[in-house]
Amino acid sequence: MIRDVILAFGIAMSYAVQLSIPGLPFGYSELFLTLWILLSITRILAGGRLEVTPALTKLACFWVILTLALGVGSIIGFLTTTLFLDPLMHDTMAYVLLVCVTCLAAAEPNAASRLRRIAWWMIAVANAGFVIQVGLGFGWIHQSGVHPWFWDRFSGWSDNPNQLALYCALLGPLALHLATTTSNPWGRCLGLSSLILTFYVGRLTKSDTYLYTTILACLILLGLRVRAWLTSDGGKVSLSRQLALLFTVAFLPLAVSIAPYALSEAANAENFAKSLTKDKGGEATAETATLRLQLWDEALDKGARSGSLGLGPGPHLDRPSTVDQQFLPRPFEAHSTILDLYTQGGLISVLALLWILGSAALSAWGARQDTLVALVASIAVFSAPHLIIRHPIVWFCVTLCLVAGTPQAVPAIVRQRRY
Repeated sequence: MIRDVILAFGIAMSYAVQLSIPGLPFGYSELFLTLWILLSITRILAGGRLEVTPALTKLACFWVILTLALGVGSIIGFLTTTLFLDPLMHDTMAYVLLVCVTCLAAAEPNAASRLRRIAWWMIAVANAGFVIQVGLGFGWIHQSGVHPWFWDRFSGWSDNPNQLALYCALLGPLALHLATTTSNPWGRCLGLSSLILTFYVGRLTKSDTYLYTTILACLILLGLRVRAWLTSDGGKVSLSRQLALLFTVAFLPLAVSIAPYALSEAANAENFAKSLTKDKGGEATAETATLRLQLWDEALDKGARSGSLGLGPGPHLDRPSTVDQQFLPRPFEAHSTILDLYTQGGLISVLALLWILGSAALSAWGARQDTLVALVASIAVFSAPHLIIRHPIVWFCVTLCLVAGTPQAVPAIVRQRRY
């Protein structure tokens, strides 16, 4: 259980970069993740059992392909452009940690139940942290060296609001999955009640992506639950379900018939949509979209100039000139997981990422875990305008989905202990 708590803390608090260890170049998350890796390796060397599963095989294949793609990209980058050593080493160390965590977690005996326990601890740790951060944000408590607000957007312990929003976007579906698949009423209550605090903190970040991700995940989950409800009982549809399906089909022509009246309210709908954005008017959202498009266009150009082989780990874009961004770092990221990976490892790395995410979605679908399918959809949506591949919570969720669809496990003893 101690190892589970250590891993849960390391994953759930990875966004808390403002909580640094005095005198050390890394934070508490890196410390706990490294400690968990060392404890897991020690268990294996002491004769602990491993299991070779399809989930482990897929993860290992993905990381091997990504390593080779990034290696080739690094060679191209050294030959054709100037690489900055600090970002390169930062991304490389992040990938090494993720490889160790995902592969060791997937190789644990009875990995499904173990990952589930870790997920429960993650929800508990994250919500306890949210309570403290909200107290910091509204001045109820004080902590030196922590700035919980980025202008009018809540960032808590994170470096920027989007990092915190990502964790809220994934912790929500994860908590819902735990709540809907447990037989313990207290656990169900804990999982469902945590959604309130998670959503509240997510909205405090004023992240448009968080809002769109949450709405789309809810719609996907609703559609999957309706499908499961209509097709249960061994494929036999009862009279009530036939009536529900008939009502749904009959509603479509009705919706088309009232479309002209709905169009007359388009201005009100536009105002409502703008009220949901970060600045209640949409101006900052439009400015962000313009900046994103400029970065994405440059990322496509950089990737194409490398022959779609990439330029190695780290950012490779010039500082954007759309607005006054003198305080931003150089080089700059494309702020899109697909395009950033395209500039790092080329087309091969992008295809590998799409394959592993598709495998996770299919595994969750095959295991009939609708909430996990919504979780993968949340990862896909949030990754479009943000670089999230370095965050441990993303790969924990992917590993959880892959393990959920694991049909069998083959024991693999590294070393048999002799007495």
